[in-house]
Amino acid sequence: MADLRVKIGALSMLNPVMTASGTFGYGKEFEDFVDLEQIGAIIVKGTTLEHREGNPYPRMAETPSGMLNAVGLQNKGVDYFVKHIYPEIKDIKTNMIVNVSGHDLESYIQCAERINELDGIPAIELNISCPNVKQGGMTFGVHPDCAAEVVRAVRKVYKKTLIVKLTPNVTDITEIAKAVEEAGADGISLINTLLGMAIDAEKRRPVLSTVTGGMSGAAVKPVALRMVWQVARAVKVPVIGLGGIMNWKDAVEFLLAGASAIEIGTANFIDPAITVKVAAGINDYLERHHYKSVQDIVGALEL
Repeated sequence: MADLRVKIGALSMLNPVMTASGTFGYGKEFEDFVDLEQIGAIIVKGTTLEHREGNPYPRMAETPSGMLNAVGLQNKGVDYFVKHIYPEIKDIKTNMIVNVSGHDLESYIQCAERINELDGIPAIELNISCPNVKQGGMTFGVHPDCAAEVVRAVRKVYKKTLIVKLTPNVTDITEIAKAVEEAGADGISLINTLLGMAIDAEKRRPVLSTVTGGMSGAAVKPVALRMVWQVARAVKVPVIGLGGIMNWKDAVEFLLAGASAIEIGTANFIDPAITVKVAAGINDYLERHHYKSVQDIVGALEL
């Protein structure tokens, strides 16, 4: 086998395949379908300081080559996570990462502080890019100064690997990326979902209760690939690519564009074992092209 090991900050991974938050539960839900320890890292569903019910139903809709969701970060809050979820996942022998979100600066800080105390969680993914909540989330992620402010504040209280997740719903993604890098991010993940909507023509009404929601799936891949390529050329910290990765070939394209690792999201709903299949496909690609390490193809796009 080729050497698939990668590092993001102080985070060491068996391979570059990660799961995208909100598409893989807390990991345990998938253990009947896939060996969790063969996944480079599992990013659990979004966690906030306080309990969130999420948005009213309907909050999901199928689109051509993708889906819309407006779940709205439904979760039982960080204290519930620490007491009930963490004991169930802390001994899984892979990197368990918590996606942290908030509605204001203080809620981000307090949530990150609580996660920082958990020895079995080596990293967080800071979500400053969610298009499905009315407060916080994407509001921080669309302005360089605001993005830097929240990252800087969390960096002061969070001492392990800090990954920052960016929204694509901006004019210049590289300006946001450079701002969070300067503020202390150890890695940058992108893209979160694109803002979209669906209409029921017969009822003349929006399909989603929130009117708009986050679009994911194969249809967003060209946009995601372009943004990953741009950001990888603009920053020095590792970039994690996601958005429309449905198979190993998609994953390799993101690596060639400059991503050090990738996240799989919507494809988990189609094939719960897609993560290990993608890792195997990356290895096969490296062997066929006589590369010894996955590092050899990161950013190897020839222009």
